[in-house]
Amino acid sequence: MDINALFEKNGMRDFTAEQRDTFMNDGQQIRQMQRIVQARLTQISLDGDRPGAAGRRARKMAKKFGKLAHLLEQAAAQCEAINTAYVHDILELPDRRLKAIAAKENRRQRLGIAASGVQEQIAGSLNTSVNTFHGIGATNPQVTPLAQAPQYHTATPSYAYPAPPAHQPTSSIADLFPNIGETG
Repeated sequence: MDINALFEKNGMRDFTAEQRDTFMNDGQQIRQMQRIVQARLTQISLDGDRPGAAGRRARKMAKKFGKLAHLLEQAAAQCEAINTAYVHDILELPDRRLKAIAAKENRRQRLGIAASGVQEQIAGSLNTSVNTFHGIGATNPQVTPLAQAPQYHTATPSYAYPAPPAHQPTSSIADLFPNIGETG
């Protein structure tokens, strides 16, 4: 067989089909042999056999032929798998890659995404994020600032203890609670 012809679509198909047919024919012949051997060994009884011993021996031998036939059928299936994998993974791969690139480009065009435009948008977004993080005059356009912060009025004050005077720092807890330490 020409090895160069093997690596074409029809060459691999022909090779695997030939091997598959060979394995399937051999498997069919082994199955026929299985039936013949089992029928023949069932009729042969040896000295000292108990009833049914010949049939058991015949089935035991026929089972080995059955395993061989099964292995040949599996080999035929693997020949088909080889051809399918060759076609899918080798022959059709360049076309699939071209189709994927075309689909990606088509999607990019549909969505209006251009490579340079995306890079500019990303750079602008990063600059805005950095400026906002550092407090440089960028505001969020989605948030409108309030003229005055909301005030909440309650009947009772929200704090339990008076704040220290603004002109002097608090030095101890006795400054806040003048009655501490008095027993009464």
